[in-house]
Amino acid sequence: MTEATLSEDVLRALPKGEPESGDDVRELTIGEMAAHFGVSLRTLRFYEDRKLLRPRREGTSRIYGPGDRMRLQMILKGKQLGFTLTEISELIGARDASEDFEDNLQPTQILTQIEHLERQRKEIDEAIERLRATHARVSVAA
Repeated sequence: MTEATLSEDVLRALPKGEPESGDDVRELTIGEMAAHFGVSLRTLRFYEDRKLLRPRREGTSRIYGPGDRMRLQMILKGKQLGFTLTEISELIGARDASEDFEDNLQPTQILTQIEHLERQRKEIDEAIERLRATHARVSVAA
C-alpha cells in the first residue's frame, strides 16, 4: 500500500465510535500508532515532516497522544475523500483536532471536491475503455 492510497482494510481499522476504556488517554509509540491505523512508519514520519502530526519526543522516540490520533484519523479521512495533504492541512489547521474531518468542510469545498472526483472518475473510465479495446485488439492479433 502506498502513502497516497487507503485500502478498505485501513479504513475499517480507523477507530469508530467511543474509544475502549483508557484508549482515549493512552499514548502510543510510532510502531503502535502505525499498527493501529494500518499505515507505515514512513507515512507517520512524512506527516510529521509536513507538520500534520506533532508527536512528543523522548530522545529519539516519538510518542503519540490522543490529539495525534485524532489528527491522523482526520488526515486519513481527508485522503479517503480525495483531498491533498495541503488541503487537509488547511482544513484541520494548527489547532488540536476535536471534530470529524467532514465537519470542517464548507459547502463550496464539498461541491468542488465532488466535481474534481467526478472528473477523475471520467478520466479513469476512459482509460479503462481504451485499455480494454487495446487488449481486445492485441489478443486477437496474438
